[in-house]
Amino acid sequence: MYLVGDKVVHPMHGAGVIEGVTEERIAGRKASYYVFRMPVGGLVLKIPTENCGVIGVRALSSADEIGEVLRQIPEMDAEMTANWNHRYRENMQRIKSGDLLEVARVIKGLMWRDAQRGLSNGERKMLHTAKQILISEIVLVQDRMYQEAERCLNETMMAGAK
Repeated sequence: MYLVGDKVVHPMHGAGVIEGVTEERIAGRKASYYVFRMPVGGLVLKIPTENCGVIGVRALSSADEIGEVLRQIPEMDAEMTANWNHRYRENMQRIKSGDLLEVARVIKGLMWRDAQRGLSNGERKMLHTAKQILISEIVLVQDRMYQEAERCLNETMMAGAK
């Protein structure tokens, strides 16, 4: 159970803060929800408290874990499946896993593909979502400004792809 003020990560939206807990009646059933706000963009979600584990909500990574992810990016393989449909499904699974290394792999692969061939609108949106997930956690863990974290991530992503 999380407390008000806890910083957590939603696998499909990124890092944010639990601003409160509320109870609501939906379809005749009373349930408890976390009020989750992302500091970047101000997105507010209500996350069912009983389903947090199933959804994949987790505590923030440590500064050491974020540093390790950033250190591994230049050596990361950026190759992806040629078939758009397979690539999209594989990347979506990586994002939903909540694993920052897998999210970073999606970002790097899509950034390199964009530089070489361009991206479809769907993949462009996926790239934006994946970047927001990783950048939001960097911002909260390393106490950085959004633009600085984005610039650092972009530079790191374009270094040393295979």
